[in-house]
Amino acid sequence: MEFNIPIKVDKLINKFRENKAEIYIVGGAVRDLILKREVKDWDFTTNLKPEEIQKIFPKNSFYNNKFGTISIVDGDDIFEVTTFRTDVGYSDFRHPDEIKWGETLTEDLERRDFTINAIALDWDKKIIDLYGGQNDLDNKIIRAVGDPDKRFKEDALRMMRAIRIASQIGFLIEEKTFESIQKNANLIKKIAGERIRDELFKILVSPNPLQGITLLKNCGLLKEIIPELLDGYEMAQKGHHVDDVWTHNLKTLDNCESKNPITKLACLLHDVGKPKSMIGEGEDRTFHNHEIIGSRIAVSIGKRLKLSNKELEQLFKLVRYHMFTTEATQTDKAVRRFIRNVTLNYIDEMISLRRADRLGSGAKESSWRWELFKERIVEVQKQPFSIKDLKIDGKDVMEILKIKPSRKVGEVLEAIFKEVEEKPKLNEREVLLKKIEEQK
Repeated sequence: MEFNIPIKVDKLINKFRENKAEIYIVGGAVRDLILKREVKDWDFTTNLKPEEIQKIFPKNSFYNNKFGTISIVDGDDIFEVTTFRTDVGYSDFRHPDEIKWGETLTEDLERRDFTINAIALDWDKKIIDLYGGQNDLDNKIIRAVGDPDKRFKEDALRMMRAIRIASQIGFLIEEKTFESIQKNANLIKKIAGERIRDELFKILVSPNPLQGITLLKNCGLLKEIIPELLDGYEMAQKGHHVDDVWTHNLKTLDNCESKNPITKLACLLHDVGKPKSMIGEGEDRTFHNHEIIGSRIAVSIGKRLKLSNKELEQLFKLVRYHMFTTEATQTDKAVRRFIRNVTLNYIDEMISLRRADRLGSGAKESSWRWELFKERIVEVQKQPFSIKDLKIDGKDVMEILKIKPSRKVGEVLEAIFKEVEEKPKLNEREVLLKKIEEQK
C-alpha cells in the first residue's frame, strides 16, 4: 500500500533516523492514510526521551506537559512526538496518575483507545498492526483495544470519542465496546465540560450528526450530558409536524447547512422548550412560548458545556427568535425589529436554522413568503437601521441647539430617529437639520 506522506513529515522522520532513533507515525493519522482521508493531525511515537528529542530540535520544539509529548514547530505545522510509555492509574478517569517510559512500540500501542487508532507506520512506510485495526477498518468497526471497560475507566472521554469517530467516518461500534459504553456512561460526569463540548461539536459538524446524536442517546451518554433533549422523545405534535419533538430536532440538525457548531447546536435545541411548555393532549396540545422557555434551557446547557459568552449569546438568540413570522403583511418596522433581536451577526445563521426547521418539519425547503421575507431582510438593511444611520449626529444637535454634551442630545436624536424609522425617506441631511431646529 502506497502512502502520500508530506515532505515536512518525511523530513522530521529522517531527522530522527539520522540520530539512530526509532520513530513511528501513529493514531488517527495512520487510520486516515489507510482510508485515504485527509490527515489533519500528524502524531508520532519514539524511543527517545523528551530531553533527547529537544536536543535534536533545540530551536523549534517545546515541552509543556508531563506525558512525554514534545511539540515540534515547522512553519505553520505543529507535530506532536510522544515517547514510548505505559500509564499507571487513572484516578480522575481522564489522565494517568503516573507514566513510565516504555522500551518498545508494543508497550505504547497497547495503551491506545481503539484498534483503528493503534496502527503504526514505520520509517519505511511499513504498517505495524498488533490488534487487528486494518481488519476493523475493512469492516468499518470501532473496537476498543483489549478490555473496553478498562479503556473507558482509564479515560471516560474515550466514550464520546468513539461516537465522534463513528459520526465522522460512518463506522459502527463493535458490540462489546458499545455495551461497555452503556455500562460506563455515568463516568462522563467525571470529564470537564469543555472536553465534552469539543467532542460534541465535532459530532455536530460531522457528515453524520444524526447518527452521532442517536448513538449518544442509545448508549446512555446523552442522558448524562443533555438530558433535556430526551424529554421530547415520543412527544407527539400536531399540525404540520409529522414527527415527535425528539425526531424533529434531529431532522432539523440533519438538514442544517451551516458549518457553525453553535448553529448546529441551536438546531438540535431549538424546540427543547416544548416539553416544559406543553399544555393539553393529542390534537389540543400546544407549546405556547416554547421558544422563550427553550432559550433559557439552551443557555443552561451551554453553560454546562463551557461555551463562551459570545457563543451563549448566539445560541440564545437563535433559539429565542426562531419562531419569527414571514407574513407579507408585516411592516418594515417589524422586520427591522426582528433583525435587531437576532442582530446582523447572526441573520445568516438564523436563516440556516429556519431552512433546516422547515425541512425537518416535512415542509418544502422554501415558499414564496419565505423568499420574499429574505429579500425584505436585505432591503430593510438599506434603510436607517439605528441612530448611527441618520445623516446627522450629536455634533449637529449641539451646534444648532447651542448645548453641551448631555442627555438632551440623545433624546433629540432618538425622537428624530423614530420619525425616520416610520418614514425612511426623511433621512436627508437638510430635512433632518430642520428637524433639529424644531426642537428649540
